[in-house]
Amino acid sequence: MAKSATGSTKRTAISRGGDGVAPMGVRLTSPDKVLWAGTGLTKLALARYYADHADLILPHLKDRPLSIVRCPDGAEGECFFQKHANPSTPEDIETVGIREKNGTTGQYLVVRTKKALVSTAQIGALELHVWGCRADDIEKPERIVFDLDPDEELGFAEVRAAAFEVRDVLESLGLASFAMLTGGKGVHVIAPIARRNSWDEVKMFSHDLANRLAASAPERYVANMAKKKRKGRIFIDYLRNERGSTAIAPYSPRRRDGATIATPVAWEELKRMKSAGAFTMKTLDKRLKEMKGDPWEGYAAASRQALSAARMKAVAG
Repeated sequence: MAKSATGSTKRTAISRGGDGVAPMGVRLTSPDKVLWAGTGLTKLALARYYADHADLILPHLKDRPLSIVRCPDGAEGECFFQKHANPSTPEDIETVGIREKNGTTGQYLVVRTKKALVSTAQIGALELHVWGCRADDIEKPERIVFDLDPDEELGFAEVRAAAFEVRDVLESLGLASFAMLTGGKGVHVIAPIARRNSWDEVKMFSHDLANRLAASAPERYVANMAKKKRKGRIFIDYLRNERGSTAIAPYSPRRRDGATIATPVAWEELKRMKSAGAFTMKTLDKRLKEMKGDPWEGYAAASRQALSAARMKAVAG
């Protein structure tokens, strides 16, 4: 392996056959393979999606450790998570060494360029999941994610209301937050923070806030991940905020029916949303054309807000 200018590693080229060329000159095998049944969306369509929307996706992906959901035979086939580089990893995808729990160093995937993003289509990357930190300082998270995961019997109106309640609690603590439709069943409420706190501190804060909401409305919320505890409730998943955990990246496709997209939305927009899967690979461009401004306007400024000791104490109660 060769070192990149950033200190991460980059694999040497691996000779492999191919029968199609995607954007950025990425060689695709089986470019006409349909990846989402009933949609006509192929591997080439996925590569083009990544190329066309790289300016939206890369700011949320670049320099962050990445896990991908690979579905070589499409969304209906066998899929698996990949977080480490292996011989099938395209050469344009870089790696960063991260200390594992057992003391060894694992080589984790990092996508930094448009070509690297497009190349993930070649290995059937239907979903892109990111750590809550950057590769240059693994031990300092830069955001807090609350994943609102509803029981199957609940409608989206309940999830939407929960997102606003989480937002209001964060706002009462002086923390700005932003909403994202996951493309699945739920909503992510994301609070960017300055890179000052440890993973343990961020996890403790998010755990305490989830418990606070669950205690105030036990008929609506649960902070316990056990399935049997979730009946008729929304699980406030705070576990996205521990070292090594990931969350779906903004504008990533999902392996779900219809090729839905994880989509940032403004809080005013969220009031009108009917589903967490409101946008798909086929409809996102229409949404982008009709969009008025950046749905996450102010995110960069909010990334300077502090998860202070006083705020952590206020949630701990």
